[in-house]
Amino acid sequence: MAGFSPLNSAMNPKDEQFFKALGARIAGARRSHELTQQQLAEQLGIAQQTLAHYEGGRLRLPVSLLPELTRTFGLSCDELLGQNVTPHGKRGASSKLQQQIEAISQLPKARQRFVSEMLDTVLAKTQQ
Repeated sequence: MAGFSPLNSAMNPKDEQFFKALGARIAGARRSHELTQQQLAEQLGIAQQTLAHYEGGRLRLPVSLLPELTRTFGLSCDELLGQNVTPHGKRGASSKLQQQIEAISQLPKARQRFVSEMLDTVLAKTQQ
């Protein structure tokens, strides 16, 4: 795997934490889009094992993969990198509803549909 830097004890702990968190966000986005590691790896032009190492935070993700990942997941680079993204014109802490929506968006698609159906049922009953 020439050209890739595995995480090791010589790496700054803050960097190690960053790459592990980035890998977890990639894995979560991949699952929420119902993609297997193999499918995403093929889209990125890399081996499935390499993607597994990125997701586990064991390899540094090359910056060159960010554009394809953001397109695939419909996320901004800031979102993928874990930066707090606030809607234009709004500042301050997220409302509880926004936090819940964010949590739901991280669920697999099947669970998102289940939550959506539950909300539809509750909303229909409150409008009667």
